[in-house]
Amino acid sequence: MTAPARRLTRPRRGKILGGVCAGIAEYFGWSPFVVRLLFVLSCILPGPQFLIYIVLWLIIPKSEY
Repeated sequence: MTAPARRLTRPRRGKILGGVCAGIAEYFGWSPFVVRLLFVLSCILPGPQFLIYIVLWLIIPKSEY
């Protein structure tokens, strides 16, 4: 038997804004706090972080449970 394929989804519970950071944390097995902290710290640097977040919010599906 093979293990079920992991999918990147936005959870329905435990999300703060759109669930992108919580979904990424769940996918990699990290703490959502760490992913959120890394995102906030990355916003100090120049770049399209907010645009990437919005795009991910739109393309990552919600989890079924």
